Amino acid sequence: MSRITFEEIYMKLAFDLAKRSTCIRLQVGAVVVSSDYSRVYGLGYNGNAAGLPNKCDTSTPGTCGCLHAEDNALLKTNGGPEVSKIVFVTHQPCSYCAKRMVNKGGVKKVFYALPYRLREGVDILESTGIEVVNFSLPSKDELYQELGH
Repeated sequence: MSRITFEEIYMKLAFDLAKRSTCIRLQVGAVVVSSDYSRVYGLGYNGNAAGLPNKCDTSTPGTCGCLHAEDNALLKTNGGPEVSKIVFVTHQPCSYCAKRMVNKGGVKKVFYALPYRLREGVDILESTGIEVVNFSLPSKDELYQELGH
């Protein structure tokens, strides 16, 4: 029996968090962890600000007003560049979220599972020395087979 990797654990957690999203266009989840995978620093999913209605501000694509999952997870993360971090996100980061990760400091690696139509976020991360990994989870059938179902 093979052991599940920490990368799989945290990516699955990001996908579970995405299910809490109230965005009508795209549900995204993010997890920020320590570089040794032993601590979760922040969790996030896209949606409206705390205390506001749990819905998008508009239905116009690109202007829904939802805070991004990475932004929400980073807001909950203590420590700046002195704290090494790894980010797991269900979707490839946009340029705004990439810039937030750069400014937060300490982000060493970003894992994402699903592509985004624009590549600027990845380019920004890579140009600042942050490693970016397109990480695919096993299919549901493979996961059940691993559990002996």
